[in-house]
Amino acid sequence: MRKKRKARIGSSFDEFLKEEGIYEEVTARAIKRVIVRQLDELMRSKGLTKSALAKRMDTSRAQLDRLLDPENESVTLGTLARAAQAVGRQLRFELI
Repeated sequence: MRKKRKARIGSSFDEFLKEEGIYEEVTARAIKRVIVRQLDELMRSKGLTKSALAKRMDTSRAQLDRLLDPENESVTLGTLARAAQAVGRQLRFELI
């Protein structure tokens, strides 16, 4: 005897966000949080302080704090790329 699959009720979360008109904003914020978490982990694994990373990036500690703030959306791609390079990584973006 086969079990009957329950039909999905409602829309997906992505569809909900699109219907609310906030999909792009929420997605961008989530991506920023992931990048910040990855940078934080790499800093810890390499024993880098914020001051040391800022020096490697040739920027101020205040600018690095803005970069590492998941709520701050004013970070440029260039800054993200410099941060990745400073921890020995590359930043990769793709359109899907």
